[in-house]
Amino acid sequence: MNDDDLLRYSRHVLLNEIGIEGQRLILDAKVLIIGAGGLGSPVALYLGSAGVGHITVVDHDTVDMTNLQRQVAHTVARVGSPKVSSIQCAIAEINPGVRVTAIQKRADAALLDELVAQADVVLDCCDNFATRHAINIACVAHKKPLVSGAAIRFDGQISVYDARDARSPCYACVFPPEATFEETRCATMGVFAPLVGIIGTMQAAEALKLISGAGKPLTGRLLMLDGRAMEFTEVRIGRHTSCPVCGSAA
Repeated sequence: MNDDDLLRYSRHVLLNEIGIEGQRLILDAKVLIIGAGGLGSPVALYLGSAGVGHITVVDHDTVDMTNLQRQVAHTVARVGSPKVSSIQCAIAEINPGVRVTAIQKRADAALLDELVAQADVVLDCCDNFATRHAINIACVAHKKPLVSGAAIRFDGQISVYDARDARSPCYACVFPPEATFEETRCATMGVFAPLVGIIGTMQAAEALKLISGAGKPLTGRLLMLDGRAMEFTEVRIGRHTSCPVCGSAA
């Protein structure tokens, strides 16, 4: 860390749980973000401002006017641009020292297998179960911690699935791939704008904790938020030995 780094990240350095060594870990970290929308926006902005050394963002979509109600990394001037490029610009304006790789593609199994292997932490900021399960499979295969968030209407949830921990469930333990879940999209169901900011910011916090070793991550706990009453509910979750993804690793 040079003098400019010490000044920029001084508020982290002052925290006993992070300090200089923790901030060095953040500066050296490689993070993969899948989804550059409502959740991906605050995740990317906070990880970028915190100094994560290399951020890779994957999303196939472009910025639309309807996104601007909640996707705070994007602007009117960037409507029509790839979301990943928009986020790359947003991070550069805050912290030009962060390297950002923007990949405008759908996150399929082959791409995830390649990118997850290179990451220290993976953040699921997407909006469909098929992609979530594909991300989970890659994270279990490569033993990478996964910070998963979701938000729709006034309801949000977040958890950490860490394949390095023998007690930790994976995403498929909690949401089995063979189960039938109703796909809810904000385009048809709506979403409370600050909700994605709350959940996305918490995802960024969990990622930074995992990288720096600060605090206790949400591993083995599913935290759910009712935004109408602003009430959190925590559910303890464990690994299922019969899980088709991680059960054999138990």
